[in-house]
This record gives sequence, C-alpha cells and structure tokens, in this order.
Amino acid sequence: MTWKQALLLSCFSAVVLLSILREGTGASVGTTQAAEEEVSEAENRQKLRADELRREYYEEQRNEFENFVEEQNDEQEERSREAVEQWRQWHYDGLHPSYLYNRHHI
Repeated sequence: MTWKQALLLSCFSAVVLLSILREGTGASVGTTQAAEEEVSEAENRQKLRADELRREYYEEQRNEFENFVEEQNDEQEERSREAVEQWRQWHYDGLHPSYLYNRHHI
C-alpha cells in the first residue's frame, strides 16, 4: 500500500466515523428533547392534578361552611320566632283576637 492509498483510506474512514457520530448525536439530541418534553408534560399534569385537588378541597370546605352558616341562621330564626311567640302569648290581654287570627292576608 502506498502512502496515498493509506491517506485516502484513513480520510474515508474518518468521514464515515464523523457521519455516524453526527447521526448518533442527532438521534440522541432528538431523544433527549423528547424525554425533556415528556418530563415537562408529566410535571404539567402533576401541577394540573394538584390544582384540581386544591380546588375540590376548597370547594368542599366552602360548602361545609355555607351549610354550617345556614344551620346557624335557621336556629337563630327559630329561637327568635319562639321568643316573639312567647312574648305575644305573655302579653295577650284576651280582648282582641290573638295575633295568628289577626294577620292580614295578601
């Protein structure tokens, strides 16, 4: 083999190796990008799920509080109604019809 053939063979092998490395690097870069996108999508899904759970939790807490407040208001109205009714019965003089029969109907 002459030195020209050896030089040509080594240059050709270098070109082949560089092309293989480029393809491998390109494939690995594409694979790396795909993996990074998958990781990013998984993180976004986790964030969305956490947001959904948080929203459900606060909605449940709000509903429980609204029910509690409604029960408290109902109890207060009942106590107030009973107190007014007791006052009317205590102060009823017997000369006029009681309040229940003296209501104005609309």
